[in-house]
Amino acid sequence: MHTVLPVIVAAAYVVVLTFVAVRARAARRFSEFSLARRALPLALVFGSLAATYVGPGFSIGFVGRGFKSGFLFLGIGLAYAVQNILVGLLIAPRLRALKDCHTLGDAIGQKYDRKCQIVAGIISVSVCTFFAAVMAHAGGVVINDIFGLPNWSSVIVVVGVTALYTTFGGLRASVITDAFQFSMFAVLLPITLLFVLIFRFDGGAAVFAGQAATATAGGLDSTPLIEIVGLVAAFLLGETLIPPYANRALASRTTQISRNGFILAGFFSVVWFIVMIALGIAARTIVPEGTDEDRVLLKLVGSIMPASGYALLLVVLVSVVMSSLDSLLNAGAVAFTQDIVKPFAKLPDEKALNVGRCATIVIAAISAAVAPAVPSVIDGLLICYTIWASAILPALIIGLLVKQPRPLAGILSMGVGTFVAMSAIVLMFIFPSIIKAPAIIIPALGAALLAYALGHWLDRIKSGV
Repeated sequence: MHTVLPVIVAAAYVVVLTFVAVRARAARRFSEFSLARRALPLALVFGSLAATYVGPGFSIGFVGRGFKSGFLFLGIGLAYAVQNILVGLLIAPRLRALKDCHTLGDAIGQKYDRKCQIVAGIISVSVCTFFAAVMAHAGGVVINDIFGLPNWSSVIVVVGVTALYTTFGGLRASVITDAFQFSMFAVLLPITLLFVLIFRFDGGAAVFAGQAATATAGGLDSTPLIEIVGLVAAFLLGETLIPPYANRALASRTTQISRNGFILAGFFSVVWFIVMIALGIAARTIVPEGTDEDRVLLKLVGSIMPASGYALLLVVLVSVVMSSLDSLLNAGAVAFTQDIVKPFAKLPDEKALNVGRCATIVIAAISAAVAPAVPSVIDGLLICYTIWASAILPALIIGLLVKQPRPLAGILSMGVGTFVAMSAIVLMFIFPSIIKAPAIIIPALGAALLAYALGHWLDRIKSGV
């Protein structure tokens, strides 16, 4: 029963999700596929934003880190919440106010020039693909636990189903299915915590506090200060306006909805992080020590829940993965079409839509192929954060905030930031005991900022202004 029921419930969930996606209608124009006609209300912007970021990293990954290092990662996660609120207050309305803007590459192209747009598009597509590989890795872990399939086929299942409805429905289907999934896991995972604490956690608040103190002290002792600083920087900057979030800002009905959606999502993330870390700490008395961090939540749910509850929670975890994955596939496809193809070829709307759909399939296939190489959910996210924060953020944020950004500054910042970040990542894999993922974002971001300043200075000398 414990084996058969999760399979039945998971299959039924896929059927229901497919029905929801079909009801969302297939996109008939590229404007629907990319930005859902810029008509998203606040409820859908908030729900889809929250569903997108509350992915495997902020559920499976945070429970695993809570298990290992207690409340250390809660403090780090709060930097992410602050980032969302600041983006809502300062950046998202400016982005939404731009006309004829489908992507971040469009925004950078308007502020700098077409060369910068193309470079930004290449970076956006690459980062979306890497992020999607991390989501596919996490989805494979969950599907493997449900069906007992090999990891590679588990990845294909979750990526295949997600790519199916994203390819035809575009952003509208992604947002509507995300809101549907958000309404499920935003309720059910906190209920799981209450179930654990009330019915299965022995010792009450005193034991929980003791476990939290022990885990947090251990996490602080085993994590050098430079890594903590790097983690805070990564969570503060690493997901700032990545393409799926930028698409929500651009697709909002008004600038006010764009602003409020990010602010509400930021406050929700605080509650979410507290629940996930608490689940990880509670698992320390139930799950064996030494359990792989990406499987702590699955082991916890499997140990404490009856068959029906276990099945339901596994389905929730599948929805968590898919709600992040579909957004990344759509954002990457839109960036490829708008920022890489369109600058070189005038595409009528129907051809642009077909290019976007084909790009969705290709990005999904590449992410599935890369997924087995992902070391863990959190480590995979940290690598993506390093690339994105260094390659795009200085040019994007400065470009949105100043009146006349210099094209040379933008291109130098993106080029140098990408090169230093990728070089640091390669060195991290060669010397894993010396170079750690959280720390490499600092020199990479610093190099990008210096390159921007140099490009600005050189461009002023060249133009004489």
